[in-house]
Amino acid sequence: MFSSAIRSSLRSSSRLATRSAAPNRVSAFRSSGFRKYSTDAPKNSSNTLLWTGLGAAAAGGVAWYIYSSEDAVKGAETALKSGVQSAKAAANFVPAKEDYQKVYYRIAELLDDASDAGYDDGSYGPVLFRLAWHASGTYDKETGTGGSNYATMRFEPESLHGANNGLEVGRTLLEKVKAEFPWISYGDLWTLAGVAAVQEMAGPKIPWRPGRIDGFAKDATPDGRLPDAAQGAPHVRDIFHRMGFNDQEIVALIGAHAVGRCHSDRSGFEGPWTFSPTTFTNDFYKLLFDEKWVWKKWNGPKQLEDKKTGTLMMLPTDYTLVSDKVFKKYAFEYAKDQDVFFGDFSAAFSKLMELGVPTSQFVTPEPWIMKNLDEKA
Repeated sequence: MFSSAIRSSLRSSSRLATRSAAPNRVSAFRSSGFRKYSTDAPKNSSNTLLWTGLGAAAAGGVAWYIYSSEDAVKGAETALKSGVQSAKAAANFVPAKEDYQKVYYRIAELLDDASDAGYDDGSYGPVLFRLAWHASGTYDKETGTGGSNYATMRFEPESLHGANNGLEVGRTLLEKVKAEFPWISYGDLWTLAGVAAVQEMAGPKIPWRPGRIDGFAKDATPDGRLPDAAQGAPHVRDIFHRMGFNDQEIVALIGAHAVGRCHSDRSGFEGPWTFSPTTFTNDFYKLLFDEKWVWKKWNGPKQLEDKKTGTLMMLPTDYTLVSDKVFKKYAFEYAKDQDVFFGDFSAAFSKLMELGVPTSQFVTPEPWIMKNLDEKA
């Protein structure tokens, strides 16, 4: 009902806006402009506010479409989808929290499949966590571009950026979930996967809410917006301040290195940060202060290793947390108190995943707390 009504609204608005336009361009919009990229709710409903909002969005989107170049056409379609999502959110015509909880459970069930596949340390949690982080961390507050809203890592060249090497593992894994729940947008799917990864690896609860839409290749961000691990404190601040984070939030977000490992065939760096790379703790900070770190002697890029075992690693950007006076005070606090770290990380990561998403698109004014798999009734 929802899709057919939208198509009817689009066709009606199209006829009004395009009487003097070429028929073939109108036809092209009808066939591919909305239906191909729409995300329908799994339940039927109706709402006057919804149809009014969708009709206005459709009229504006079609008018722009008719008198624009091909790139602008895609921009119009993106704007239309954003308007549709905002109207759906305003009308409460969206999947319920229970629907998203089912998606969460399905993602959580896939995490340990890495063990059977012989992947990394037996969990897909770290790579899904990294996918959510990198899909969101491209935001630029000055231009309002980037962030999780359009899931542009689906497209080249963003998918091929060096910082995103290896994330095709996470994107491919989540296609199984997308096939089962086709109504969820990629932006919502990827960020929800990040929430599931953190929580299922014994980390804190992460507030999250849906409402992201899927964009086009023209929405993809340029290379260089994600942190370069070989750099120092000035670079770290430049990257995170561009997104709108302060120094305390920077230190908390770098705590993402509580889990996972580097791969020489992806980033060039090699090794895990902690002895428990699939469990989310404050060990990353504790090890920074408790171990003696020395430069690794090898043919790869500059990285540090723990002198005691030589099995752990730290990146140059990680070491700024103890070499920079301001960063150090926050890192030391997190090393002393895991609860403080969990609270600050939860708030910062939730904020990160909402960057670039218009508030009107969110389906709820306050984020949700999703149940862990072991809380499933």
